[in-house]
Amino acid sequence: MTPIATGVAVAGENVARIDDLRVQFATDGDPVVAVAGISLEARAGEVLAIVGESGSGKTVTANTLLGLLPETATLSGAVIVRGRDGGETDIVHATASELRAMRGRDAAMVFQEPSTALNPVFTVGFQIAEGLHAHEKLSKSEAKAKAVDILRRVGIPDPEKRVDDYPHQFSGGQKQRVVIAMALVLDAGLIIADEPTTALDVTVQAEILDLLRTCRDEFGATIVLITHNMGVVADLADRVVVMNHGEIVEQAPVRELFANPREEYTRELLAAVPHVGRGKSALQDPAAPAPVAPPAGSLVVATDVQIGYPGRFGSAGVVAVKGVSFWIAPGEVLGLVGESGSGKTTIGRAIVGLTEVLDGSLTVLGTEMRKAKPRHLTKLRPDIGFVFQDPATSFNPLLTIAECIAEPLVVHGRAGSPRAARQRVNELLDAVRLPVAFGDRYPHELSGGQRQRASLARALALDPKLLIADEPTSALDVSVQAKVLQLFADLQRDLGFACLFISHDLAVIDEVADRVVVLRNGTVREQGTTVQVLTNPQDDYTRRLLASLPVPDPVEQEARRALWRTTRGA
Repeated sequence: MTPIATGVAVAGENVARIDDLRVQFATDGDPVVAVAGISLEARAGEVLAIVGESGSGKTVTANTLLGLLPETATLSGAVIVRGRDGGETDIVHATASELRAMRGRDAAMVFQEPSTALNPVFTVGFQIAEGLHAHEKLSKSEAKAKAVDILRRVGIPDPEKRVDDYPHQFSGGQKQRVVIAMALVLDAGLIIADEPTTALDVTVQAEILDLLRTCRDEFGATIVLITHNMGVVADLADRVVVMNHGEIVEQAPVRELFANPREEYTRELLAAVPHVGRGKSALQDPAAPAPVAPPAGSLVVATDVQIGYPGRFGSAGVVAVKGVSFWIAPGEVLGLVGESGSGKTTIGRAIVGLTEVLDGSLTVLGTEMRKAKPRHLTKLRPDIGFVFQDPATSFNPLLTIAECIAEPLVVHGRAGSPRAARQRVNELLDAVRLPVAFGDRYPHELSGGQRQRASLARALALDPKLLIADEPTSALDVSVQAKVLQLFADLQRDLGFACLFISHDLAVIDEVADRVVVLRNGTVREQGTTVQVLTNPQDDYTRRLLASLPVPDPVEQEARRALWRTTRGA
């Protein structure tokens, strides 16, 4: 890959500078201070990571660099962005036309969720060319040629053909590559990446981090990385700025910060990161033989099960799970891991009767799910709880938290109304360590971690024997994730329910799972006790998953990156 940068700034120069930035938002009540007088600089050719929990002010700071704050925001201080041509833009005092000229040319954004950043009704080539036409006088053929070239540079295969495809025809990782291509096509000197890997599998995340490293090394871009994932910071960053409650707590070169964090808040962030080898695998005996057959009384037993989706309009159906065998014993947590498309969620849906079992056998709480009648499933569902990945979309926004938690109690006749169920709701809120008063709030009034606690309370409302947890912590900050995982472990120990815990993060699986099943393309690649699978994997694919997982140690991560490159083709 050859560099396209034409006017790369001299190393050490400031590409962006923030001096005493203060941002507050007008509300119906008192103004909310989001950023409280911070100063920082992004130097040419470096990756500057801004880290912190939700509400720390890191995304507001990133959006300020592009002038993307809403009209309710009031700014003071100085925010200067320097282009490759040496020109500077004062973001705080710039006019709308000056901001439009700066965006894309001098600075560009890579958003957290590419599906919402891309317009579904236009081809990706059209959307890349749109930025070119806004800043340069190019013909359609010239713009398309540049779009094809940049897609090739960011690793999209067969770009001459894919340039005419729509966003839904790309995988999640490919869509993120397209968004990065849009940021690079005008040779912007500053790339702001806002949680660019949060929603991605660990293997895809490793590829995107490698691409961002290429943006720095070969495209000559300076990257401001916004994240709460300390493993990503260790993998990519040169310098780190730690924020909390709108203020900078600490900043230092990445190796110095990880080796010797000065502030207690930074130490807490680092301590909250899950590590493979410190969870259940540290408590298990690696020499103990793994069970080879389901024990008596197993709640779920799958034998050569095939699960799929029917075709539409005469097309053939899709077999998503192909001859899989596993089981979940009473009181056991089974971790199900794999990349997107491996069949993890499909298995979870089949267990509750939402996806068809095509062949083989899937027995859930004594009920054979293949060709099961709706009346059989109705009797089964009170004994199965479901914790969704994104509680914000699983709660009815028009109902209070108490009404949402009471819903299964009312639907299954355990209570006549949400009011009648309030005592049980209060017990559940207390169990998940939420104040009882939160029951009168609406879902949007809770933080992500609080909503996930409420989601767990709703899943436990009917005292289920089996819980399905589908990526329940993937969107949470590391500190919030650590608290939710600890809460889950405490509840599982106290209540004794069995659980299918679905995740692509092996470190999270290590925190909660007794056994692990590794899926790829609908087939089981490996299964065994957590310590066996995670510390002595027998399959190349499992080793690749482990090598893809970033760890919060820059020195170790550098070695793991080299290992990942050697296992990449596995």
